[in-house]
Amino acid sequence: MTLFSSAVRPALRGAAVAGLAALAASLPAQAADPYEINVIISITGGASFIGKSEQQSFEALQKQVNQSGGIGGRPLKFNFLDDQTSPQTAVQLAGQVIATRPAVIIGPTIVAMCNAAGALMKNGPVMYCLSPGIHPPPGSFVFTSSTSTYDLSRALVRYYRMRGWNRIAIMTSSDATGQDAERGLNETAGLPENKDVRIVARAHFNTTDVSVAAQIENVKAADPQAFIAWSTGAPIATIFKGIIQAGLNVPIGTTDGNMTHAQMGNYAAFLPGQLYIPSALWPGYGHKLGLDPAVEKAQEAFYREMKAASLPVELPTSIAWNTGSIVIEALRKLGPGASARELRDYLAGLSGTPGIDGMLDFKAVPQRGLGADSALVTRWDPARDAWIPVSRPGGTPIER
Repeated sequence: MTLFSSAVRPALRGAAVAGLAALAASLPAQAADPYEINVIISITGGASFIGKSEQQSFEALQKQVNQSGGIGGRPLKFNFLDDQTSPQTAVQLAGQVIATRPAVIIGPTIVAMCNAAGALMKNGPVMYCLSPGIHPPPGSFVFTSSTSTYDLSRALVRYYRMRGWNRIAIMTSSDATGQDAERGLNETAGLPENKDVRIVARAHFNTTDVSVAAQIENVKAADPQAFIAWSTGAPIATIFKGIIQAGLNVPIGTTDGNMTHAQMGNYAAFLPGQLYIPSALWPGYGHKLGLDPAVEKAQEAFYREMKAASLPVELPTSIAWNTGSIVIEALRKLGPGASARELRDYLAGLSGTPGIDGMLDFKAVPQRGLGADSALVTRWDPARDAWIPVSRPGGTPIER
């Protein structure tokens, strides 16, 4: 015997369906799965002063992206992986991420880690390195951030030359960063425009050296009109101390890897009095350098978001913000299902796209998008706690 008659059963079924629908409507909607991007950076180790700042900038960008709709309706989530400033660890982490078949990896932070991990990307995913000191082959899956170290050195030497400082000494570290710098400086010195420039002394050191007094004395004996010391972090502090102790009172240039407020504050007691740093265009905001209005608009947004997040405007925050923004806008255009090859091809075809470091043109400058006109020279001003542009894009001095 049945409990209900055949006439009653359809009505009960309808009521049950309606009840289930009402219950489902009363439950909170399930959020879309996050779109995760793995970021390999140096949170610990020798480059942590850069990596930690990059991480904070990525977190601010993540918040801004999610407030504006995420990626294809999915919230963005950056997964931070610490390579401990070790090439071996960077390779291990990159291998683990590749196994998950993502479209993109952002990072690592430093030249040596980028070169080591980049060797694994022959068939993807896209790896967008955060160091400007690598030079990936056109058409590869490896892209690189900011203005090339070669273009930075060209801008600095042009500035020196046009100021009448033609006798230049250089000092580079023995690691991958220093070797890249010396190649760039040699290439720059050999340009026809620099035929009157003489490299009067070359000095080398290990990043673990606790003193470079002997090298600085040799540099001083060469009587340079200006000096370029290309290293980052603790090693540059060793050089700065040696310069002060030796009484080498000439203009000092160094890499933009030292453009962090923490470093400027920690090294205040022994910073050179004339400290020049070539940079991408982000410090040019508000200085009437004739930048493209679209670039100035991108810079304005970056400065605004850094202020809102109580973060400093400096090299690591600029590189993370700009790189992350490029990748995210590409994924928004392509959709979250984009493959590594689709993302690579899309980035390779970008041109006329504004960023905080200039108008991006990956057709003209493969894998980087920024050329020599995206470099300027700054001078550190401790009173203003800022890097003040002293040149126009390309390195020509500003007349004051």
